[in-house]
Amino acid sequence: MARLSVRLLCPAALLALAALGAVAVAGGDVLELGDADFDGAVAQHETVLVEFFAPWCGHCQKLAPEYEEAATRLKGAVPLAKVDCTAHSETCSRFGVNGYPTLKIFRNGQESSAYDGPRTADGIVSYMKKQAGPSSVELRTEEDLDSFVSHFDGSVVGFFLGPESADLAEFLRAASSMRDSYRFAHTSAESLRQRHGVQGEAVLLFRAPQLASKFEESVVRHRGAVRPDALRRFIRENIFGMCPHLTHENREQLMRQDLLTAFYELDYLRNPKGSNYWRNRVMMVASRFAGRGLSFAVADRRDFPDELEEFGLEGAEGELPVAAVRTVLGQKYVMREEFTRDGKALERFLEDYFAGRLKRYLKSEPVPESNDGPVKVVVAETFDEIVNDASKDVLIEFYAPWCGHCKNLEPRYTELGQQLSGDPNIVIAKMDATANDVPEGYDIQGFPTIYFAPVGQKAAPRRYEGRRDVKDFLEYLKREASHAPVLHGAREDL
Repeated sequence: MARLSVRLLCPAALLALAALGAVAVAGGDVLELGDADFDGAVAQHETVLVEFFAPWCGHCQKLAPEYEEAATRLKGAVPLAKVDCTAHSETCSRFGVNGYPTLKIFRNGQESSAYDGPRTADGIVSYMKKQAGPSSVELRTEEDLDSFVSHFDGSVVGFFLGPESADLAEFLRAASSMRDSYRFAHTSAESLRQRHGVQGEAVLLFRAPQLASKFEESVVRHRGAVRPDALRRFIRENIFGMCPHLTHENREQLMRQDLLTAFYELDYLRNPKGSNYWRNRVMMVASRFAGRGLSFAVADRRDFPDELEEFGLEGAEGELPVAAVRTVLGQKYVMREEFTRDGKALERFLEDYFAGRLKRYLKSEPVPESNDGPVKVVVAETFDEIVNDASKDVLIEFYAPWCGHCKNLEPRYTELGQQLSGDPNIVIAKMDATANDVPEGYDIQGFPTIYFAPVGQKAAPRRYEGRRDVKDFLEYLKREASHAPVLHGAREDL
C-alpha cells in the first residue's frame, strides 16, 4: 500500500489528524500511532523517534518507562511515538520490523535511519537532541562560539572562508553522517577565525571544558583533508582525550578498546574541582603508559553498580577510587591494592598488567562440592574443564534463577540428562548466567539460551534454535554429535 501523502489532504483532514495526535498523548507524552494515522502524524514533524513494539515483549516493557520519561523531557523539541505491531501490522511490515522493540528516526515523514543509541531516558534525550535541527549549527558571534563549545560533550567546529567553500560542503556531509555521535558547528566569521589563529580554513576539535587538564591540549586541529572519512577518524582519535568521563551515553564507544576505569564519586555539575582531583592522578599515571594499547576513563561509581558487581567491587565505598581493566575480549583485571594519592599503586597495577603477572578476574559461583547429577552444573571457574573438554560434546543451557521459561524447561532438560547419563561422549550442562561470567563466543540476550559445543569446535559454539522437548534435543544430538548418542532409560527407543 502506498504511503499517504500529506499534500493530498484537505485542511479538515489535517485537523482530524491533529485531533488524533491530541488523543494519542492524552495518557502521556508518547504519541500512539497506527495504520490509519501514521504517515500524516509523522509528516507533521521535522524529526520523530518511533518505537515499534509488542505488548508481550519483555524488552519493550523494560523500555516503556524510560521512553515515556524521555518523551516528557523532549516535549516541544523532538516528539516520540510508538506503534503496537500486534494491532497495526501493516505499518510495521512496511518498515521492515521483524523484532521488538525496533526504533527508527523519521525526518519530514520519511524513514531516515535506525536508532542505535542508548535505551535509557538520559541516553534517548541526549541522542535525540543531537537529531533536532541542523546537523551543523552556524556560528556568527563570539558569544555563539563560546556557548556552543561550553558543553559537557566535545565539539567540532569548522572555520571557512564563505558559504561557497568546497571544504564547507564536505564538512556538512560529515556532520550529517555523524550527528548521532558528535556535535558540529561552522562559521565564516573573520573575527572567529582570527581569535583561534585560523588562516584560511580549518577544523578544530574542542574537548569538553570540564575535562581541561595540563596533561593534554583542550583544542586539537585537524591536519588532514576535509573529507567525511578523514574527519571521522580524526574525531574518534581525539574527541575523548587521554581520560574521558565514562557515561552510559558514551560507554559503547569507549568499550571498543581495552579500558581501565577508575570509579569514585564524581559529579561535574556540583563538584568539578573535586571530580578532577582523582582524574588528574589517573592521567598522571596514564601519561607514563601512553601508546601501549590501553585507554583510560573515570566514572561515577553511583552510575555503574552493575559494572562494579561485574568486577566484584560492589561493596566498594569511601573517598578512594577503585580501578579495573576490561579488555575488548571481555577479560577483567581488578586492582586490589588501595588507591594512593601519589598514583604509585595504580602504576604498580599497570606494570603487573602489561607484564602479564595479573590473574584474570572471574565472577564465579563456588565450585560445587558434588556434581554427579544428570545435568552438570558449570560455574565460571569450571567452564574450561567441563564445556571446553576436547573429548566431549557439550550441550549447555544458560539460565537465570528467576526466569519462568527456565523453570518450565528444567524437568525436560533434567530428563534429557538422565537419558544420556550413560553416554561417555556427551555432557548435558547448565550455568547460571547471572552469577557467572559467560565466556567470549556465547551471546546471551535472553533466558534460557542453549549452546552446543562439539568436539573440535569449542571456539565456535552453535546456538541451539530448535524446539525444547526431550525428543527434539535427542534428534538434534543424533544429527550434530560427534558420536551417536548412547541412550539410557525408559525412552531408549527415541
